[in-house]
Order: sequence, then C-alpha cells, then structure tokens
Amino acid sequence: MATASIPSRPTFSMPWLIIVCGCAVAALNFGPRSAMGFFQLPMLTDRGWDRTTFGLAMAIQNLLWGLGQPVFGAIADRYGTWRVLALSAVIYAAGLVLMATAHTAGMLDLGAGILIGLGVAGGSFGIILAAFARNAPPEKRSFVFGLGTAAGSAGMFLFAPISQGLIEAYGWVNALFYLAAAMLVIPLLAIPLAGNAQSGQVSRAVAEQSMRDALREALGHRSFLLLTAGFFVCGFQLAFITVHFPAYLGDIGIEPRYAVIALALIGFFNIIGSLASGYIGQHYSKRIFLALIYLARAVAVVAFILLPPSPASVIAFAVVTGLLWLATVAPTNGLVAVMFGTRHLGMLGGVVFLSHQIGSFLGVWLGGYLRDTFGSYDGVWWLSVALAVGAAIVHWPIVEKPVPRLELAPAE
Repeated sequence: MATASIPSRPTFSMPWLIIVCGCAVAALNFGPRSAMGFFQLPMLTDRGWDRTTFGLAMAIQNLLWGLGQPVFGAIADRYGTWRVLALSAVIYAAGLVLMATAHTAGMLDLGAGILIGLGVAGGSFGIILAAFARNAPPEKRSFVFGLGTAAGSAGMFLFAPISQGLIEAYGWVNALFYLAAAMLVIPLLAIPLAGNAQSGQVSRAVAEQSMRDALREALGHRSFLLLTAGFFVCGFQLAFITVHFPAYLGDIGIEPRYAVIALALIGFFNIIGSLASGYIGQHYSKRIFLALIYLARAVAVVAFILLPPSPASVIAFAVVTGLLWLATVAPTNGLVAVMFGTRHLGMLGGVVFLSHQIGSFLGVWLGGYLRDTFGSYDGVWWLSVALAVGAAIVHWPIVEKPVPRLELAPAE
C-alpha cells in the first residue's frame, strides 16, 4: 500500500548577525525616547512653559509613533527594512535638533512631537521584530522577539544615566545634540536587516495576500481586536511613567537622584523581564501570560501609591515595573504572528501598536493636564489600575491559533 510522502519541515539557521544588529538599532531607537522625562524640568525652567505644554508635545510624539508604525511597517514589508530604518534615523535626529532649538510651543510640538514620533515609529520594535520573524525558525520566534525587546530595554537602562549625565555636564540643549548625532549610526547598523517580506528564510508557501485583504481579515478577527484593545493599556501606563515619574517623585518629596536610579532600574530589570517573556511565550499560553502581566501591574501600582513614599518604595516599584515593562511586547507580537503569519507582520503589528500609542497619548497628556488642574497625579495612577484590570479581562477570551487560511496551508 502506497503511502503519501510528507514534506519535511524546513530547517533554519539562527540569523545572529541580523539579530545582533537589530538589537543594537532597537537600543539606540528606544534609548533617547525613554529619557525624555529628564528634559522636562530643565526645559520648562528655561522656556517658561508649564507641564501641560511639555506633556502635549510628548503626547503628540506617542500618537505619531503609533500612527506612523503601521505605515512604516507596510513600507518595510514591501520595500525593505533598511530603507525604513535609515529614513527614520534621519527624521529622529532632526526632531532632537529641533527640540533643542525650540523657543515656541509649536516648534516643540513639531520637533519633540511629530518628528521624534515618526523617527521612533520607523525604527520601533514592530519593524525590527518583523525582520527577525522572517529569518528565524518559527519555534524560536518568541525567543528572538524577547531578545529584540530586551535590547530596547537595554537602551532605556543605558540612556537614563547617559542623558542625565549629559544634561548635568553640558546642559539639556547640548545633550539633545549629542543624542541626535548618535541616531546617525543607525543606518550603518541596519545594513544586515536589508530585505522585505519576500526575503528571508521563512517559506512563502502560503498564498500571497494583499495588504488590504490582510488588514480586512485582521480587523474582522475578534481575537485581534481584543489584543489591540489590551495593548492600549500598556501604552497608557508606560508613557505616563516615562514622562511624569521624575516630576511625580519630586511632588512626593523624593530626591531627584532617585528618579535616575528608578528609570535605570526599570531599564535593567526590563532586560530580564523581556528575556523571560520571550522564553515563557515560547512555552506557555501567550494570552494567559499577558493577562497575568496586567494584573501584576495593577497590584504593583496600588501598593506603590498606598505605601508611605520612600526611596525604598521607589526602588521596589522600579524593580517590579521593570520586570513587567516590555514583557508584553514579545507575546503580543507573537500572537499576531500565530494568528496571521509573517507576511504582513510589520503592518499588522503596527496596527496593534497604534492602539498602544493612543493609550500613550492619553497617559502623557492626562498626566500633565490632571497634575496642573488638581495639583496631583493620584487620579492618573488610579485610572491606570482600573485599565490594567480591564486589560487582563479582555485578553482571557483570545483564541490562540492561526486563522483558517493558515491552518489549511503548509507549515512555515
């Protein structure tokens, strides 16, 4: 009796040059953006602006980061990752220079808001992780996603003390010029990431699908919409802490040096949390893991705002927050890849991230607005807790499997 031949599963080598260079780009891209909070008080002192003015520019930055990522992701999927990374680095550097020279709120919004936002969007996790996904074996995909996310965390860890040191040594204006110069290294580092969705080691056995059809399929998929809604909360929480945490510590009587320590600790433990997230997402349910992350964030915030403020409570909060900070990125992008494959991962991951950045916009803007209006950040902290519980709830019913179109196709 004849037996049907079963095609062997393709074997892949780990693309370490792509991974290393992509991680370096992620660190450079995420680092200066994560240090924006250190520039708030010296800039406001020199320019005579209030926190709402700075908060609005940072909110615009986060919104443009979100709006730009699906667009840049689609461009990278079609025309190549290197082109997008090189262009974004130039835009990013221009935004930092304009932020340094801004003397009006409009110039601040254009430089720190629009240009930096677009620069970060073009070099963000979604672009880099999509390149990783095209070249890494599917069974290692969550692991390399964790590596890429950890690299962004390393950028936060390194650039917190670097940015503060540059501000103290050379002033905030010159510090921004130095950061702008650093962005121009990205086009060189990004050379090994050249290629688009048609290149890489991943098999293209699945029938080609247009961007429009891919977007229509995703927006009609209940689990994708739930994942997108949950990622909104991640953006709200992270952006609020990144921009307003140094000022909040000053409000509660904590010495400014603990803000630097706290953000550096968040960055350091973020590396650990991101690596662990990649491993856990590879071996356990991604949706349940995400739900637990959001519940843990809610518990951490409640404990922090109810306990008496002290350097010890700040450090403890920073450690826990760091472990949970970008731990959502690998399983979130992993779920998108599980559901829809890698063909349009840059664009679809960007759509999910747009929700994240709408949350970031509100977290940053509301942080400044409510602080100026009521003289306290307490309302934003409690809103963050409520949103975290809601995010845990919406992740629970997500169906963690490929769409029928991929279930009927040969394995990647």
